[in-house]
Order: sequence, then structure tokens, then C-alpha cells
Amino acid sequence: MNTVFVVLEIVAGLWYDSLALLSDAGHNFSDVIALMMALAAFKLLAIAPTQKYTYGYRKTTVWAALINAILLLVAVGMIFWESIDRWFNPLVVDGKTTAIVATVGIVINGLTTWLFLKDKEKDLNIKGAYLHMLTDTMVSAGVVISGIIILLTDLYWVDTVMTWIIVAMIILSTWSLFKDSIRLGLDGVPNGIDMGKIQLKILKIEGVVSVHHIHIWGLSTTENALTGHLVIATSCTFEDAAKIKNKIKHLLICFILEP
Repeated sequence: MNTVFVVLEIVAGLWYDSLALLSDAGHNFSDVIALMMALAAFKLLAIAPTQKYTYGYRKTTVWAALINAILLLVAVGMIFWESIDRWFNPLVVDGKTTAIVATVGIVINGLTTWLFLKDKEKDLNIKGAYLHMLTDTMVSAGVVISGIIILLTDLYWVDTVMTWIIVAMIILSTWSLFKDSIRLGLDGVPNGIDMGKIQLKILKIEGVVSVHHIHIWGLSTTENALTGHLVIATSCTFEDAAKIKNKIKHLLICFILEP
């Protein structure tokens, strides 16, 4: 559905010389690619670990999100460069057709956004797709507005101004995805996890003397891992050590589920 709409926007944008439609089409096309990459990453996520890839292919979900963000930023740069020339050399734009095509985009993108709404906070890939589709819906609404203004006033420079607004919205919606995926790609502490808070909670467990050399990283966009050096009291038995380990596991699960 989204792919068909991209083709429609490209044809209409070229036919009626609407840079706003072409920029929206470029963004929509990058979203189609992003959805395909996310699907491929989730398929790889199900593959069992091997002797060479002991964590399996979980990390592909992170790289899919990062590649998606990079493609978007590159596309935005190209669109902005083209819009500068269009500002100094404006072309006649069919406002009516622009508004009609963009209205179709509101319906299609709005439906796709709704499909991702429920799980947007559970996975970085899903959140990225949700943000992009929400932005697409808003952008389509902006193109409708520019088309109506052009139709009523013949102010063709409005098409370029709307393109700049679209570019700004895409950058704003993509930047957080870019930063989060970079962090996970470099095995940084996932967003929303406080290492110091985790350490303090572990130290409060009876029998724990100290905990250090803590490392927390994302195995994928949905799974995190933690390792650390735990020092327990010399009076603890093997049974006590096992209980402490289970308490830490329970603590970490509860920590993740905390609002």
C-alpha cells in the first residue's frame, strides 16, 4: 500500500513539478525500505546462535535501525539542496493535484501509523517505523495545506517553503532514532537504563560486599545484557551464592519493568 503511494507521489511530483510531493515521496520510499529492513532483521532474530555467532543475529535489528536513520538523513540533505535552487527558480505547481495526492497520503500513512501504535515503546525498530509514519501523516497534511494555498493565491514559492518544513520535521523525527541506534551499535548502555541505580540496588542485597566492572549493552533492539564482577561475603555458602544470583536476576527483571 505504501509502495503504491510512493509511485503515485513520484509520478505526480514530476508531472506537476511539485518538490514538496517529491520530497514526501522520497521520505515515504525510505520508510518502505526501513520496513523491509526491519522485517528482514526480525527474521534473522529468530535464527539460533552458532559457534561463530554466539548471540545469533540479534544485532541486525540495531543495524537496520541505524541504516534507516542514515538513509533518511542523506535523502533529506539531497532534498534540501534541490530546494535551494527551486527557491531562486520557482516553477508553476498544480496546487489542486498536489492537495489531492497528499490527501491520499494522509489516509494511507495514518492507517500504517495506527498499526504500529500499540508496540511502539517495545522495540526501537517499531518505534522508528511509528515515528516515520506519523511524520509522513503530518507531512502529507502540510503538503495539502501548501496545495490549497497555491490554488487560492498562486504563490508558488509556498511549495519550497513547505519542503523546508518537511525537511525539518524529518530531521527532528529521525535524530533520536539515529542517536539511539548509534549507542546500541557501539554497545553503549541502552537508553533509559541507569547503571548507577542498578549497582545501588545490587549492593542492598544481603551478602553482597561489592559489585564492579559492570557492563550493560543491547543484544538487539529488544534484549539487553549485563555482566559484572560480584564480591560476596566470605561467610556465604554455595547455596547462599546461588540465592544471591537469583535475587539479582529477579531485581534486574523488576528494574526493566519499572515505569
